[in-house]
Amino acid sequence: MKRVCIVGCGAIGSLYAAHLARVAEVWAFVRREDHARALKRDGLRVSGKHEFHVSLRATAHPEELPDCELGIVATKATQVEDSMASIGSRFDRGAVISAQNGLGSEEIIAAHTRGHIIRGTTFMSGTRHSDTHVQLELDTATWIGPFEPRGTPFAVVTEAADLINASGLKAEALHDARPAQWSKLIFNSSVNGVSALTGLPHSPHFADESQLGSLGRLLHELVDEGKRVAAAVGVELHEDPWEMNKIGAMTNHPPSMLYDVRHQLPTEVDFLSGAIAREAERVGVAAPLHTAVYRLIKGKEASWGFKDENHAVQGKTPGHS
Repeated sequence: MKRVCIVGCGAIGSLYAAHLARVAEVWAFVRREDHARALKRDGLRVSGKHEFHVSLRATAHPEELPDCELGIVATKATQVEDSMASIGSRFDRGAVISAQNGLGSEEIIAAHTRGHIIRGTTFMSGTRHSDTHVQLELDTATWIGPFEPRGTPFAVVTEAADLINASGLKAEALHDARPAQWSKLIFNSSVNGVSALTGLPHSPHFADESQLGSLGRLLHELVDEGKRVAAAVGVELHEDPWEMNKIGAMTNHPPSMLYDVRHQLPTEVDFLSGAIAREAERVGVAAPLHTAVYRLIKGKEASWGFKDENHAVQGKTPGHS
């Protein structure tokens, strides 16, 4: 039986961990000791589209994690560096799937392990109700393919896909995973950015183009701009991000960046809109909308720690006596 480590057990990581525990020896590597204790004591319950309960191993201590044949990094992109710096060597004789949003996580993972690296793009979604209960909401495929700079053999990718499929989740092995990755990048950058700036979940507003002020018009323009950048980079998209947006807009699902902004946490914007803006600059094409979204969200992050003592007026509203 394969030994698999899921790095990070939020909603997506918990779904991978629970399903794979039915066909493999699964370890969950998490940040909090109480999270690890709860998983070891109570296991993981899945509800929603699938209903089952499993036991698994868990730890928050790198020294307790054994060598693993497969890793799935399911942390936020901003947490990949810290996670892999402490446990990357556990995968030196195995393979690691990056399941982050955006671009750039594979390079970070590759810096910390000699193992094979696999590009991963997941479209499943779920709600994490507690440390030990996750709800599967959207049961769609994870697309995986070789990380070209590491020369990952396609046979390693297909073996990982077969294991995920055997677990009850869906996976598709692709010879080139960049078209799938860019499809989700454009979709995620557009939806997450607008959600973070407006405070709206992914709602029907995002697909409505009926009026001049309709938010769907901005979403469509962001998607089209992203498509132009992808074409300039040389990537032919696997799926149409606008069609993905129209489907998602029926769910009222709160994107991850909206959660981050509401709780004043660091966002993944550098890996999303920031990645599109950097790639556009690198290949010499214009991406003013994604660049503006990127800068506005960086400004919003800066506002959380900003204090202007010189203009603070005690007990008065500016402009009123």
